[in-house]
Amino acid sequence: MLDRSKVWTGSINERALDPQPPGTVGLYDTTLRDGEQTIGVVLTPDEKLEIASALSAAGIDRIEAGFPRVSDDDFEAVRMIAEAGLEAEVWGFSRAVQADVDALVELGVGASVIESPISDGKLDALGVSRETMLERIRAAVAFATDHGIRVAFFGVDSSRADLDFFDRAYEAAVEAGAAEVVVVDTLGIATPEAAALLVSRTLDRLDVPVHWHGHDDFGLGTAAAIAAVQAGATWVQGTINGMGERAGNADLVEVALALEALYGIPTRLDLTRARELSRLVAEKAGTPLPPWKAVTGEALFTRESGAVAAQFHDPPAIEPYASELVGAERGIVLGKKSGIDSIRIAVERLGLDVPADRQAELLAAVKKLGTQKQRLVTDAELRRLARRVTA
Repeated sequence: MLDRSKVWTGSINERALDPQPPGTVGLYDTTLRDGEQTIGVVLTPDEKLEIASALSAAGIDRIEAGFPRVSDDDFEAVRMIAEAGLEAEVWGFSRAVQADVDALVELGVGASVIESPISDGKLDALGVSRETMLERIRAAVAFATDHGIRVAFFGVDSSRADLDFFDRAYEAAVEAGAAEVVVVDTLGIATPEAAALLVSRTLDRLDVPVHWHGHDDFGLGTAAAIAAVQAGATWVQGTINGMGERAGNADLVEVALALEALYGIPTRLDLTRARELSRLVAEKAGTPLPPWKAVTGEALFTRESGAVAAQFHDPPAIEPYASELVGAERGIVLGKKSGIDSIRIAVERLGLDVPADRQAELLAAVKKLGTQKQRLVTDAELRRLARRVTA
């Protein structure tokens, strides 16, 4: 449970928000499948197992272990993760294709997404009619459920589907045995309001849990996921670090922090593990993060500005939540934008003997060096500058 005393967002959100859904939102991670679709990313079965173990330890509820028919390695990764005894539920992934579902049955996977395109644009591109696709959905879902697999039907590009066919596709899947459904914004085109509309429409017609799966092409991945939850979705699908095709998927860590800190909606994610989880995935995938990345960026709790350093002793004055909530540490760095308080803090941290009346001179030297080098000043450089001004 999030420590509310370490969230410093004021009262404006409470004033603006209607009462929020009271239940815990489940987090469904697809880093190992949709995340690996990031260009150039290839994860070995052992790497996938390591990431899956970390996801489970951090409180992710469900892990999509992969799409077994992509390759022998993917098949093996799903097998290894399914047999690892993780606390998280392990899910597979399949198209509405018999051979895909056969692979799930062979692996003994207990639950799986089954996907099928339902927008006219996708159907036309594949040369498949609506009626043919409905038959494929019914057949695949029925076969999977007959073999003991819990199915969540995943309507690809559902945010661009004709709404009447949207209804027919999801209803057909549930009638065939799907226990859950996933509303899918494949190309990240849905506004938060559209996400809420689609989730509400689905819940009005079906009595099954609804997931939201969204992408970030317009930078609205987290916002759309929040809106879907407000409309009644009880599962959010996403990835660590927002990995995925094009602009990526909704970032599950961002979604979890926003839900808990801003909306008061609980998840089971241990946010103190957020940064170690982020680093692990970035390292294995070879996809470094920008330092300003929300929640997990390395620069979020590090200050260079002298104006901000003057308030460094009072975290709520300069930060929206405590660094320890997400497993981060606070710090001051020196450079062109430093101020006298930056020097004071750095000198104390390094135990340097620089009298107060010489610190302004040291600041000037730091600013000059940072400007010349067009980068931060290192601790070693600060020590050398300190020796010069006190010599």
